[in-house]
Amino acid sequence: MSTTLSTEWEFAEIWVDPYLSPPYILMLVKDHSGKFSIYNLAESYRTIFAGDTYEEAKMWLLEDEYERVTGRLCQPE
Repeated sequence: MSTTLSTEWEFAEIWVDPYLSPPYILMLVKDHSGKFSIYNLAESYRTIFAGDTYEEAKMWLLEDEYERVTGRLCQPE
């Protein structure tokens, strides 16, 4: 993971495809500029979606039947 990704994010959510075994995991991240990106953890955090709003990113995930893991990780201050 790049240094930029690891230090300039506001929050992250974990989303899973529960119908696969083991579940497939993606990470939705909001950066400090307000942009939203979805990263594929299985492919060295490759960006697979980038958008301007949370709603865009969420709809992209829901379209493929991903489910959000309860909770949100926030950048420590």
